[in-house]
Amino acid sequence: MVRRFQCNDLRSVLKEARVAGLFRLGDSILKIATFNVNSIKARLPRVLEWLDEAAPDVALLQEVKTVDDQFPRLEIEDKGYNIETHGQKSYNGVAILSKRPIEDVSRGLPGNTDDEQARYIEGTIDGIRVASIYLPNGNPTPGDKFDYKLEWMDRLVTHVRDSLMPLEMPLVLGGDYNICPSDDDVYDPAGWADDALCRPESRARFRSLLNLGLTEAWRALHKEVGAYSFWDYQAGRWQRDEGVRIDHFLLSPQAADLLSRCEIDRTPRGKQKASDHTPVWCDITEAA
Repeated sequence: MVRRFQCNDLRSVLKEARVAGLFRLGDSILKIATFNVNSIKARLPRVLEWLDEAAPDVALLQEVKTVDDQFPRLEIEDKGYNIETHGQKSYNGVAILSKRPIEDVSRGLPGNTDDEQARYIEGTIDGIRVASIYLPNGNPTPGDKFDYKLEWMDRLVTHVRDSLMPLEMPLVLGGDYNICPSDDDVYDPAGWADDALCRPESRARFRSLLNLGLTEAWRALHKEVGAYSFWDYQAGRWQRDEGVRIDHFLLSPQAADLLSRCEIDRTPRGKQKASDHTPVWCDITEAA
C-alpha cells in the first residue's frame, strides 16, 4: 500500500515517515558536510581536528587555495578519506573528501570554456551525486565581478536543469553559495541590501534553482532567524554574532526524501586561527 502524506511541512513529513517505519533503526546514515576552509594549508590543523571530531563520511571543501599536486593528501588520507580536487594557485579551489569511493568525477562548471576559476567539482558516492560549489562573491555591485556571479549562476541553473535533474538520482549540492536567501539570513538586512550576497538578482537566481525542484536542506528543517555560517574577521563580527548564512545544501527530491537532519556546527569558528566560515552538515538516510 502506498502511504500518502498530507502535510507539506518537511519536518512533519519526516516525523510521519519515521512513525510509518520508512526510516528504521539500522538504516545507514551518510553524514555530508560542507566547509569553506579559507586555505587548506593555513587551516590544516583545524581541518584535521574537525575531521576527527565531526567525522563526516563526505566533506565538501571550498577555497582550498592550492593547486592539485600541493593539496595535503597524505595527512587527510591518513584519516581514511579518498580525495578528489579541482585546485587553483592562491585562489578558489574545491575538493571532495569521502570515506567511500568517489566515482565519475567531473571538474568545472560546464557552459563557458574560457572560465578558468576552480569553483565546481562533482562525483558519485554510493549512488548519490554530490557537488562541492564555491559560487562567486560578486562584489562590488555593479561591475564585472557581479556580472560574472550572475553568469555563473545562470550556468549552474542550466547544468542542474539539463544534466543533473534528468538523472533522477539523489543529488546533494553543497557549498559556499555566497547567497543570503532572505533577510532572515543576514544580521543587518538594510546594511547588506546592496551587497552581491543579498541583491535581488542574486536571490532570484537562487530561487530559480529551488524552482527546479531542489530543497534547501537547512531552511526546510529550521524556521529560526539569526543562524549564520560566516562571520567576517573584522570588527568583532564573530564575538557579536553578526553573520550571514551563505553555506547551503540543495537537494533533489530523491535526496530530500532521505534527509533526516541538517545543522550548522559553530564550534570550529570559535577556535584559534579558524576559517571565517563554519561547517554545515546533513544526514542522508540510506535504507538498509
